[in-house]
Amino acid sequence: MSVHVSQQPVVRVVPAPLAKARRRARPGAALAVIALCNAMIQLDDPIVNVALPGMREGLGLSAVGASWVVNAYLLAFGGLLLLGGRAGDILGRRKVFLAGVGLFTAAAALRGLAPSGEFLVAVRVVQGVGAALAAPSGLALVLSMFAEGAPRKRAIAVCTAVGAVSTAGGLLLAGALTSLSSWRWVLYLDVPVGLAILLLAPFVIEETARNRGRFDLAGALVSALGAASLVYGLAQAAERPWSDPAVAGCVVAGAGLLVVFAVIERRAEQPIVVPRLFGDRDRVLAYAATLAVPGALIGTYFFLNQFFQGRHGWSALATACALLPLPVTMAAAAGAAVRLERRIGAKRLMAAGAALLVAGNLWLARLGASDAYAADVLPALVLLGAGMACCVLPPTVLATSGLARDEAGAAAAVLNSLQSVGGSIGLAALVAVTTQTGGTAGGFVTGAAFAGFALLAAALLRRGPRGVS
Repeated sequence: MSVHVSQQPVVRVVPAPLAKARRRARPGAALAVIALCNAMIQLDDPIVNVALPGMREGLGLSAVGASWVVNAYLLAFGGLLLLGGRAGDILGRRKVFLAGVGLFTAAAALRGLAPSGEFLVAVRVVQGVGAALAAPSGLALVLSMFAEGAPRKRAIAVCTAVGAVSTAGGLLLAGALTSLSSWRWVLYLDVPVGLAILLLAPFVIEETARNRGRFDLAGALVSALGAASLVYGLAQAAERPWSDPAVAGCVVAGAGLLVVFAVIERRAEQPIVVPRLFGDRDRVLAYAATLAVPGALIGTYFFLNQFFQGRHGWSALATACALLPLPVTMAAAAGAAVRLERRIGAKRLMAAGAALLVAGNLWLARLGASDAYAADVLPALVLLGAGMACCVLPPTVLATSGLARDEAGAAAAVLNSLQSVGGSIGLAALVAVTTQTGGTAGGFVTGAAFAGFALLAAALLRRGPRGVS
């Protein structure tokens, strides 16, 4: 009896979850969603600052209460970033990213309904927790989706450009809503953005593999307390003298706790931050530049807002329009920075960007009450925007190169933590110098000094002319 064997095509069986994940993975769309989240978090600070005068009047907030609207967010965000990065590595980065965006969006909706100052401060804490989960997980997702080299550099440039464009649009919207409507409407700007991210992310972002491990509870607690104490002390230094116990005590305590944290991490079996991240000279220099660069820019928004609205009596909308050239230039220059890095290398690009930041700050240091916008402010804003575009890419690429699969979340969290602390240090230093000198010129000179520190870090890099290939 003959047996007939039919020639059937070979069908490869793909497990359902894997097939679903493959259908879902869309790197371009995923990058757009993550960049949108990054922009939403970046934009929150100027939104709150624009709405703060209305909050004080509407809710009867004292000066201390108003400061806590800002500080509550900073403490939760700065204190929990390292834990948020580690959570993404262990639990899954997309899951933690979505949880963070969900918390951030819900808190943004509730703060617009705030019946009291206490309620507003509470939801700001929740919003800080959400940002601490979403920010490092988002960057870690980018690192896992795009290989080192040109693809990752382009992805970082896209995030930079989207953040800058969103800042420009957000400034206009916040200024218009403040001038034409209630401060509560300004606080709702993040809500539609967050909802869009929550709707799109499950369809375009692929979940990363979980890494076996457990949370280093001792390291998590000490790092959270140390970072929060340091950020709080530096935030208070913007309003109080350095000799004040609320400033000196918190800064010293925060620094001491971070030293203890470093000791714990060296002994922990599964640390939140792998000590190996600090074993590479170029990575450490990239971290140093990341810490310094926010201080080179933060004075621009802080002092120019006062210059336009205080000295010249401009409206919030007019001030937002006047500041637009900075984020617009930054967005336009982000793509050019990728091409320049390919030709001249990370070291030279970072040095060029830092030099532009020095020049922009020194240009504004000579600003007088009678100076014209077009001749005395606009060129400096263009210099600062181009400088920031050149200074964002190299440190991020250098700090996230050569990582193991389970180190992406920790590396992203360290970068975000340094940016947060760097902004606090920069603002505290600028305000302290301005208070002592009695003018904004000293603040801009201090901003130039921060940029000079980034320039020094670039000079000490070992990378050759082609940078990270």
